[in-house]
Amino acid sequence: MGVFIVMRRWGNAGSALKHAVYLKGCCCKRSIKTACATMLKRVPVRMDMDIATVNALPFEDFVNLLGNVVEKCPIITAAVWSGRPFLNFTALEAAINEFIDALPESGKEGILRCHPDLAGRDLQSGTLTRESREEQAGAGMDALNSADASRIARLNKEYKERFEFPFIICARVNDKANILRQLSERCQNERALERARGIEEVKKICRLRLQALVLTDAPNKL
Repeated sequence: MGVFIVMRRWGNAGSALKHAVYLKGCCCKRSIKTACATMLKRVPVRMDMDIATVNALPFEDFVNLLGNVVEKCPIITAAVWSGRPFLNFTALEAAINEFIDALPESGKEGILRCHPDLAGRDLQSGTLTRESREEQAGAGMDALNSADASRIARLNKEYKERFEFPFIICARVNDKANILRQLSERCQNERALERARGIEEVKKICRLRLQALVLTDAPNKL
């Protein structure tokens, strides 16, 4: 039986989670507090773990290392931990995606709200997570001219006023021009369509972040 957890953003950078996340029964009770705490004490990244190494990680290490594959949602990583052992990278990714898909619509919007604006206040103030900072910089969001910066700020504002969650796009597979074009076009969509589109982008981001941490070609022997 699931547990519905509501967490609100208190308006400071120390708050790791926002809004609603639906925890299915696979998550142990200690996951909630521990996941939030471990998000605030990120350890140096271990690259290229095979799936056997991932499966052997204690709960706290699993959340520390994989807790930001979905932006600022370590509770999702905490929830899938007890689904180990994962057969391979694909099974681990699928467990995360299935958890997201099982969320109520409010929970999915909560995930979207955990993401920062592109070229927004967090980028300017240096408070992005390491992953978001690298992704936005790779797409040129940290080097916009004044005209593009003004345009994206205006579009971000329009988008959030329309949908009540930020515009999400996988920056690592898009350049500045495509991001601006899609932001402008997607402002015209209906809320349900844009929520679904945002979640698909979250999954793309998650996959690329997982690939930076976990080897993709070595199945686990169960």
